[in-house]
Amino acid sequence: MGNKNKTISFRVNEEAFDALSEIAEERNISLSAVFRDYVDSLVTHDGKVRVVPEDSTRARDGDDDFPPTVEVSKSFVREHERLELEAEHLREQLDEQKAYIDHLRSQTDSEDEIGDVVKLEELDDDDEPYQLG
Repeated sequence: MGNKNKTISFRVNEEAFDALSEIAEERNISLSAVFRDYVDSLVTHDGKVRVVPEDSTRARDGDDDFPPTVEVSKSFVREHERLELEAEHLREQLDEQKAYIDHLRSQTDSEDEIGDVVKLEELDDDDEPYQLG
C-alpha cells in the first residue's frame, strides 16, 4: 500500500498553545514540526516519552547532559555541508536564470526594438509569401 501520512486533530487550551508556539520559535521550526517530533519520539520509544522542563531535570537528577547529545559521523557532516553548498549554488543559478528571463522580457516589451509585428492570423489571409529576417 505504501507509506501514507495521516492527519491527527485535537484541541489544547490557549496557555498550552502559547507554550508550544514558544517551543517552536526557540527551535526555529513550525508548530506542526514540534508535534511530529513528539509523535516520532513517542512511537520510537514505545510510548515511554515524558516531556519535562529542562531546568527541573537538571535540578532533580544533577545530570548536566540534558538535553541528550548524539554523536554524528564526520562523513554525515561533510555530506550535509556538501548538500548545503550545492543548494546555495543552485539558488544562485536560479537567480541568474530569473535575471536572464527578466532581461528577455524587457527586450520583448520594449516597443523601440520591435520592428514590424506580423500576426500569424493575418498571414493566413494573404496569398503572398512573407519572408522574415
